Amino acid sequence: PVYDRGALIERAVANLKEKLVEEFIVVSIVCVLFLLHARSALVAILSLPVGILIAFLVMRWQGINANIMSLGGIAITIGAMVDAAIVMIETAHKHLEQAARAKGAPLNPTERAHAIVDAAKAVGPALFFSLLIITVSYISIFALQGQEGRLFSPMAFTSTYSLAAAAGLAITLVPLLMVWFIRGRILPEAKNPVNRLLHFLHRPALRLAMRFKLVTLAVAVALVAATAWPLARVGTEFMPPLDEGDILYMPTTFPGLSITKARELLQQTDKILRTFPEVESVFGKVGRAETATDPAPLSMIETIVRLKPKEEWPDPTKTTADLMREMDQAIRFPGVANAWTMPIKTRIDMLSTGIKTPVGIKISGPDLEVLERIGKEIEGILKKLPETLSVFADRAAGGYFLDFEIDRFEAARYGLTVGDVQDVIKTAIGGMNVTWVVDGLERYPLNLRYPRELRDDPERLRRVLIPTPTGAQIPLGQVAEIRLRRGPPVIKSEDARPNAWVYVDLKTSDIGGYVAKAKAALERELDLPAGYTLGWSGQFEYMERAAARLRIMIPATLLIIFGLLYLNFRNLVEPVLVMLSIPFAVIGGIWLVWYLGYNISVAVAVGFIALAGVAAEIGVLVLTFIDHEVERRRHEKGAREGLHHEGVEHHHPHRAVPAVVPLTAREIMAAVEAGTAERVRPIAMTATAVISGLVPIMWGSGTGSDVMQRIAAPMIGGMVTTTVLCLVVLPVIYGLVLQLKERIRFRGQAA
Repeated sequence: PVYDRGALIERAVANLKEKLVEEFIVVSIVCVLFLLHARSALVAILSLPVGILIAFLVMRWQGINANIMSLGGIAITIGAMVDAAIVMIETAHKHLEQAARAKGAPLNPTERAHAIVDAAKAVGPALFFSLLIITVSYISIFALQGQEGRLFSPMAFTSTYSLAAAAGLAITLVPLLMVWFIRGRILPEAKNPVNRLLHFLHRPALRLAMRFKLVTLAVAVALVAATAWPLARVGTEFMPPLDEGDILYMPTTFPGLSITKARELLQQTDKILRTFPEVESVFGKVGRAETATDPAPLSMIETIVRLKPKEEWPDPTKTTADLMREMDQAIRFPGVANAWTMPIKTRIDMLSTGIKTPVGIKISGPDLEVLERIGKEIEGILKKLPETLSVFADRAAGGYFLDFEIDRFEAARYGLTVGDVQDVIKTAIGGMNVTWVVDGLERYPLNLRYPRELRDDPERLRRVLIPTPTGAQIPLGQVAEIRLRRGPPVIKSEDARPNAWVYVDLKTSDIGGYVAKAKAALERELDLPAGYTLGWSGQFEYMERAAARLRIMIPATLLIIFGLLYLNFRNLVEPVLVMLSIPFAVIGGIWLVWYLGYNISVAVAVGFIALAGVAAEIGVLVLTFIDHEVERRRHEKGAREGLHHEGVEHHHPHRAVPAVVPLTAREIMAAVEAGTAERVRPIAMTATAVISGLVPIMWGSGTGSDVMQRIAAPMIGGMVTTTVLCLVVLPVIYGLVLQLKERIRFRGQAA
């Protein structure tokens, strides 16, 4: 075959399967290290393959194939899938420790089961809603259309299925497995080295933040505002380049190129490309296939360059982009504009917009001559931009045609009609099928025409003989005038208006930044006549369309997340505070994307969308643990004062003790500090599980890693900052809010 995608698909799927296995191993190690109890870790480890299996079953039922994006959707959620299990297990450990301390003796099986069930009831609803929020965060991806929608919808489906399965298992299978497996000696929190390390790092920072509240809040605001600096330096693109392992070389020449010259140019470029040691084979073509759906002219040359495996390259560290730059320097012909891309990507782009380069400009207007002039002016302006690799404008009226103007009166003198003369011209130049050649079951037409040396020169064509009815033969030039004229080689139109296109290949991957500079340059230097318009196409068109959809869907998704948070907390204050974890996450995501040199693309946007749900989960856990500690201390204070948490009758017959025991501002801040510090381990476990599940993707270098790394990068960076800030800044904010709520509540009761 000319080009076989099988090897690419097999490499990509094999790479993702390898990453899934690596992630499973890494997440399992994290569970064991944090819990230091093999039987407990086994609960989380067993729940992971069950959730993945459920996702695969739904994939099979829906007909989703195992490809880069579908497997990638599972890969980016593996860490989040075990969050509920490890938090529930850690809470069970704490309940078991407290129950044994209260009893003063080891627990019997019934007491142990009750303690585990109580732990599951305490955090189960919050964990279920947390996973549900992460699942809902993928709604924005389903709204994508066109190429980006077809690309990312399998990932959104598999991520949704995986997280939905994890949410269901968190309230069904995980509690049951905990009752079965969590037994034997469990290391107390105070003696757990991981827990002690976390307390050593976290407590001083939290106490400092609680002491200097306004400074802490000011620093948090400054950190969020500081992201404007890297954000302004990050470029934009539609999709990161997927290294397909092969190259498509598509130069464009001026129209009017003869078949002979086109063949010579193709042979020369193929010969140069074949000299590179990284190249396995070269296959080029000129013109179009025999189908009405392929409008490629002779001026468009396509060469598929099959590359050897990276291990066989002289320098395995060299990238495909580096190789393209070397090839571009080696192939320099006058009148030839080079374009370097990937085979599959180009086919998709050309089917969608017709533009084979990352950026294209479509000039619309009534006059082809003016369109060509504008295209040449744009070509000259954009060539001066340093980021331009090559630029070529369609010669809308620059084609060459050989016109045969038949003199009817002269032909009639020899007894010839116009049709007789045209038949000779058609047969001499185009040929005529005179018979069929039969080879077994195959039949081929036998075409007869003049040899090339007799039909590639107008002077020789004038000497073509035409038979007359009298039997005499006369030269073609006696009855027809042959002229070489210029005209449109092809007429393109969109929206019923003639078009001329400008193809722009770039040295940079920052498509959005390049288009902004190009627009500014054209506004300064191009005088566009009335009635003519410019439209930007290519990947830039996809990028604008995806951005427009996401600008609508991301706020809608955040609104849905807020609604779910309200259903969980039953008030408006805590959902607002949980939503603060999202800008905390954006800080690390943007900084890491900038540090790695990535551009903002649909893949990076998908990473931020996934990050929003996971960041909200951290916020939910922090507030839930603080609420539990506040209620526990309120209950203990009421017990010390001889009151019930629900309220009891006072000795005065007409007055009752308030149902909720008030806490002082100091007591509230102490409860906030204790609730955060004492439960730092499950929060750290949650963040570490998510990050460790993404690390193998970031370390990967196989086929498909280009896209998956752009998704993982904002998630890893965001999880680091959201965990730190939620453990330090969020308690400060929530403590101040609780103090305010306490004053309002009991002021109203006093009144």
